[in-house]
Amino acid sequence: MAQPRISAYLPPDIDPTKAALAFGRRALPKLNEELQSPELLTQQRALVALCDLVHDPEKVYEAIALGFLDSLKALLVHEDRTVRQKTTEVLSVMALHSIGREGLIRRGVISALAGLLDDPVDICRKNTHQVFDMLARLPEGAGGVLQAGLIPPLVLKLETELDEIQELILGTLSNCLRVEVSEALAAGAVPVLKEKLSHPYSAIRSKAAWVLLEIRPVSAGGSSRRRHRRRHPSVPGGRTVPPGGTGAVAVLVAPGCGSRRAQRPRGCRGSRHSSGAHSLYPSSLRSSHAEGKMAVFEEEVIPALLSLLEDAQPAVQVNSAGALMFALVTPQGRSSAMGAAAIPPLLTLVAEETSKARLNAIKALTLLAELPEGRQTLLEHRDTFQRCLDDPSEAVQRAAEIAITVIDWKPFCSRDLF
Repeated sequence: MAQPRISAYLPPDIDPTKAALAFGRRALPKLNEELQSPELLTQQRALVALCDLVHDPEKVYEAIALGFLDSLKALLVHEDRTVRQKTTEVLSVMALHSIGREGLIRRGVISALAGLLDDPVDICRKNTHQVFDMLARLPEGAGGVLQAGLIPPLVLKLETELDEIQELILGTLSNCLRVEVSEALAAGAVPVLKEKLSHPYSAIRSKAAWVLLEIRPVSAGGSSRRRHRRRHPSVPGGRTVPPGGTGAVAVLVAPGCGSRRAQRPRGCRGSRHSSGAHSLYPSSLRSSHAEGKMAVFEEEVIPALLSLLEDAQPAVQVNSAGALMFALVTPQGRSSAMGAAAIPPLLTLVAEETSKARLNAIKALTLLAELPEGRQTLLEHRDTFQRCLDDPSEAVQRAAEIAITVIDWKPFCSRDLF
């Protein structure tokens, strides 16, 4: 005859690590009360339950309206490591939602999280940097990171943090530098980023090159704000090239035009000793941060970027070619690149039809074509650019057209009129 037995196991639908949820609308208010409970176990169970709920954006909206963020900010300084871990985990999940990011920025969570940069628990620091990375993708979030004074400590953390956290820091810096670059330069970001270009982890190499690319914000009164267009018959099909657009130049001017105004487009300033290629590149490049460009040159970052053009990872090639393109804006950058034999690796990327870095490489070579020795070398590879005209990407076609125009350019002489 069967005998009844009392099982020692808990029912399958009951999790002892989670707080029991109240029914209906009472669920979140009850959890908020438990977060403020003096009992440690009650707080821990409430946090575990909240981690599951905030995956739903509707719950995130309701939690923000009920004042959960104030309770969570108070728990960030809790002495228990589990409470801090779960609190940062809740915030990182909330930051995945648009409504969550807006709420975290409005309630000053960025400043509250700043105290966890030196937390002894690795997962707490990782969750913290995940929140920073997500919030910095919004202009308001990047501004919040800057206002909290986090740029200098983030640059310092690149030298000591774990690899996966360094990747998150680089993502945060890349977004913040679009807003303001002076603090990063003052904190010595360029030499630190140069060191990361040789990191064994490909994601860190790629993001370090991307951050270097971002050290070129446009000044408020820069000429890149102009939205005028010019049309010239030297552009095949009579197409217009917008300043600062997807092409490699702001305003395309025909080689050899007699007027001085035509030789130098508005928004571009050429040197008296310029080779005469009319400064055919974006006015946004001309308006980029002077200190950042000089720091890249002084720290000898250009040779390091050139070595990454042969990297096995396409993302590393793309970002390094983009950073190199902006570094070549200055005469010092172009001279340094020519001295480091930049043309052969860039031509290799241009010749590869499947290369994702093809566009950036073409633009970089267009800048090098301003130097007489660069133009002389590229004249021998004109067919390489000619083949790019058949590229399926319209941006690549336009960049190739501009590159060919610059390479074929000849100095204007009044004797040619007679």
